[in-house]
Amino acid sequence: MARSKFTSLDRLSFQEFDENSELIPLMTTEDEKEINNELLPETLPILSLRNTVLFPGVVIPITAGRDKSIKLIDDANKGSKVIGVVSQKDETIEDPTAKDIHETGTVARILKVLKMPDGNTTVIIQGKKRFKVAEVITEEPYMNATVREVPESTPISNNEEFSAIIDSIKELALQIIKQSPNIPSEASFAINNIESNSFLVNFVSSNMNISVEAKQKLLETNDLQERALETLKYMNIEFQKLELKNDIQSKVQSDMSQQQREYFLHQQMKTIQEELGGVSYEEEVDEMKVRAKSKKWDDKVKNHFEKELAKMQRMNPQVAEYSIQRNYLDLFLDLPWNEFSKDKFDLKRAKRILDRDHYGLDDVKRRIIEYLAVLKLRNDMKSPILCLYGPPGVGKTSLGKSIAEALGREYVRMSLGGLRDEAEIRGHRKTYIGAMPGRILQSLKKAGTSNPVFVLDEIDKLSNSHQGDPSSAMLEVLDPEQNSEFYDNFLEMGFDLSKVMFIATSNNLSTIQPALRDRMEIINVTGYTIEEKVEIGKRHLLPKQLKEHGLNADHLKIAKPQLEKIVEGYTRESGVRGLEKQIAKMVRHAAKNIAMEEDYNIKVTNEDIIEVLGGPKLERDKYENNDVAGVVTGLAWTSVGGDILFIESILSKGKGALNITGNLGNVMKESATIAMEYIKANADTFGIDSDVFDKYNVHIHVPEGATPKDGPSAGITMLTSLVSLFTQRKVKKSLAMTGEITLRGKVLPVGGIKEKILAAKRARIKEIILCKENERDIKEIKEEYLKGLTFHYVSDMSEVIDIAITKQKVKNAKKL
Repeated sequence: MARSKFTSLDRLSFQEFDENSELIPLMTTEDEKEINNELLPETLPILSLRNTVLFPGVVIPITAGRDKSIKLIDDANKGSKVIGVVSQKDETIEDPTAKDIHETGTVARILKVLKMPDGNTTVIIQGKKRFKVAEVITEEPYMNATVREVPESTPISNNEEFSAIIDSIKELALQIIKQSPNIPSEASFAINNIESNSFLVNFVSSNMNISVEAKQKLLETNDLQERALETLKYMNIEFQKLELKNDIQSKVQSDMSQQQREYFLHQQMKTIQEELGGVSYEEEVDEMKVRAKSKKWDDKVKNHFEKELAKMQRMNPQVAEYSIQRNYLDLFLDLPWNEFSKDKFDLKRAKRILDRDHYGLDDVKRRIIEYLAVLKLRNDMKSPILCLYGPPGVGKTSLGKSIAEALGREYVRMSLGGLRDEAEIRGHRKTYIGAMPGRILQSLKKAGTSNPVFVLDEIDKLSNSHQGDPSSAMLEVLDPEQNSEFYDNFLEMGFDLSKVMFIATSNNLSTIQPALRDRMEIINVTGYTIEEKVEIGKRHLLPKQLKEHGLNADHLKIAKPQLEKIVEGYTRESGVRGLEKQIAKMVRHAAKNIAMEEDYNIKVTNEDIIEVLGGPKLERDKYENNDVAGVVTGLAWTSVGGDILFIESILSKGKGALNITGNLGNVMKESATIAMEYIKANADTFGIDSDVFDKYNVHIHVPEGATPKDGPSAGITMLTSLVSLFTQRKVKKSLAMTGEITLRGKVLPVGGIKEKILAAKRARIKEIILCKENERDIKEIKEEYLKGLTFHYVSDMSEVIDIAITKQKVKNAKKL
């Protein structure tokens, strides 16, 4: 709809004239002289204007809506067509009186009157000259007043300052017209063609975007030069505002153009992605919001997620940070916040599962059943942190899977062997490229619950480097008081690990950091006896290998005697990995014969074992005879379990030197020195001639020189060997011993007793000498392991000699 040619009285400005307006009046100098010569009537009807000011010479349209105003215009139009126009002091007053109008106004001539369809009257008037209201005569039916002319002071014709002001007004007016999009270009034509200086000032003043009060003040200024200067000031202010407005609009337009361009490109990308079957960015965000509704997180986590999601929505999907932020929010949604699997509290069922999968390991099984019992009674107990400690191959790692099944929980395993970067545990900060959460949170994400059985395999093999110490990072993971708020660098929030059941496995406690070891409940998983290995081979290993090779129980049968022969002749270990490999060889031999349709013995015989596995390879740890003086059987602990070793000593003519060989450590060498000095100090007690020590050199050797050996537990064995050597008497048959000695002849306790006992049984030892304080360790061992063994508990070296050394001389005894 086209804009109206005339505006209401409330919003009157010359700027509303456009190129379709009927008149843009221009006043010449002659017109101005003619107006000035016109006589001013004594009384005039007064038309009050709400929010504009009429200047002399200026033509404006007005719309009269008030009854008084309409009657005044009608009467004047029928008569002289001359009226007085003044501005109201307060435009809100509907029926102004003498005190509500300004004193100074402008005589106006009615040029044209138009009756509008809405009942209003639109009139075009032109200002003539200024006047002042002398006295209001009547206010009905409209205001009439006596008036007097206001003289105007004009500068002399050659006034340079005034000329400069007029030129500035013209120039600035043209700039404003050019800059302003609301003023028609024809206005510049009007400005250029105005000859009268006073009309130029009045024309510009009338059309400036200033307040009614400011325009009234200009109208009341009698000095034309002063009025022109004030007009110029207002024009400067308006021009500055206009420039600032245009600058802002230009910047906004530029920003809008860039945003519209990006929006257009994003919409194109969205369409392309949808055509290719991908998911648009908006759909990704919507999907995240839907997934977030199903999460069981608390207010803190929820608020953090919503904040990070809002941050992602503000990002440009093309920047690198967008993918990092998306991965971060994906992790938030994938983590099992307060998602717990339901524990199965059937203790008998749990025990059946543990017994089904593992033979022996009673301590571990008992501890798991105890935990289940307490959890059943309390239901919110923090999970224990267990450390299964023992030699390789005894089932520590596989035990974790059985525990998870018994509890009805998810199973997660994390291998720590060789781990040397702290960020593997705690993750990287997400500011880095390729940042990821630590393996703890990754494993929980994979498990899908916050209370899995989490096996930390080979915790003793954690290493450290310049990238940090992962064993120190594990302190927070394995501390029940701290892990309820485990902080991952990538997640940047605490995650509750208190319901996770951590089970660590270790072969060697000495390499575990003391603070870390203190946080775990150590359960010793010892090696198996021959009988246990035979049972494990029969129940677990043989069926497993038959299944893996595509056979069944009808294709191959290995009886217990043959399994025992394999255990004794072809394996030397605390666990059963070596045994499984030997059984696998037997099964492969049967599978080959079946595939080639050759005959073979389904029931394996001893001859079959030798044919497939070769001759027995490991008969070394059998007990040897006691026919030679100075040869004594000791018991040792190794990383693969217990073992027996032989201490040999011999005399040769010399000056009393002591030589020790066999790749021994310092502690073991010190034990030999202590034993030698103790014998020298107590030679009379043992019936040894002290001159012997000066006439003969003593050489002590521990066989298998390629194997490093150390520790104090061979102390009593070395002393017994030396006493047997110097007295040339036999050591008691089928006897072994272990214990540390002091210079006073005291016997001290040692560790690894169960492993040593098992080694003694394998070697057909009948009697064992131990320190009195090791008796408590024997009481903790199952009775079946001790069957066929006699224990001698001692506290002094003299007791060891009385038990170990017989009265019988060895064959071909030396005369010393």
